[in-house]
Amino acid sequence: MSFLQKDNRKKVVFLGTPKIAAEALKILFQYDQFIKIILVVSQPPARSTRNGNETPSPVHQAALEKGIPVLTPINAKDANFIEDLKSLEPDLCITAAYGNYLPKDFLEIPKFGTLNIHPSLLPLYRGAAPVQRTIENGDKLTGVTILLSVAAMDAGPIIAQEEIILDSEIKSPDLLDLLFIKGAHLLGKTLPSYFAGKILGKEQNHELASKADKIKPDEGLLDFSLPAITLHNKVRAFAGWPGTKAKFLINSDIIEIKIITTKVKENNLNLNKGDLIFSQNSLFICCGDLNLLEVIELQLPGKKVVPTKDFQNGVKGKLFKLNT
Repeated sequence: MSFLQKDNRKKVVFLGTPKIAAEALKILFQYDQFIKIILVVSQPPARSTRNGNETPSPVHQAALEKGIPVLTPINAKDANFIEDLKSLEPDLCITAAYGNYLPKDFLEIPKFGTLNIHPSLLPLYRGAAPVQRTIENGDKLTGVTILLSVAAMDAGPIIAQEEIILDSEIKSPDLLDLLFIKGAHLLGKTLPSYFAGKILGKEQNHELASKADKIKPDEGLLDFSLPAITLHNKVRAFAGWPGTKAKFLINSDIIEIKIITTKVKENNLNLNKGDLIFSQNSLFICCGDLNLLEVIELQLPGKKVVPTKDFQNGVKGKLFKLNT
């Protein structure tokens, strides 16, 4: 006679959309000794304007590769979606960059609530762009928070946090990857104590809350009257999207050039505000505080990213200066 062993793992629904969330999902697969991901929820597939084909999100694709069912409601308020979720009786929901608001009807379903991986040290940087804003502001310390989701955005009790010292050269996409990887591992290690009732969550100090507003494309235009460190932080913060750019005059043409990689240097070239010079395979621009922004990589419209030394060869003998 054979007996089927009862599966005592907690039933989990994972909600996420982009690549960083897919990486978090793959990490959570490693904790299958005590959780079982029974459903994945993601944003609807993107439809190509060229051929009409649909492309599943990275999270959607990761779930398909593991044979996990996927739902893609237009929004989490959809009545049919809510009913489908209720029928599964999940113990826990986990969100990671899902991209949709979760209504009260949703939050009331899982027995252990909904836990969110948020890439900041809450209550700092609640909102859409925590990683970009922490780099833009020149912070030296950041981290990841596991919190219990409530109706208000990023305002729920904190379950766990991990601090990270910020590298002064790291860009937003790399920091985002790092924080979600650390966040997924932190969540996985925390879940046994959470399920056992040993972690009840710590209320945030709402008086210390700060907002990380959604980035607007025009924020990427660099103003060289600002300090060099301010511009360097903006280049790092807006890497990937929307990127940073500056307007230059090349002969008689005004060209908008993307600034990809920079460093801050002391003004040992004795430049004045707004001056620029090519030196040591880099472009140096004198900023508002008289320090230099060293441009190491840049990109002309419609072209590939190139080292500054390659760009210098293309403008040799031409008038080249900031368009002020």
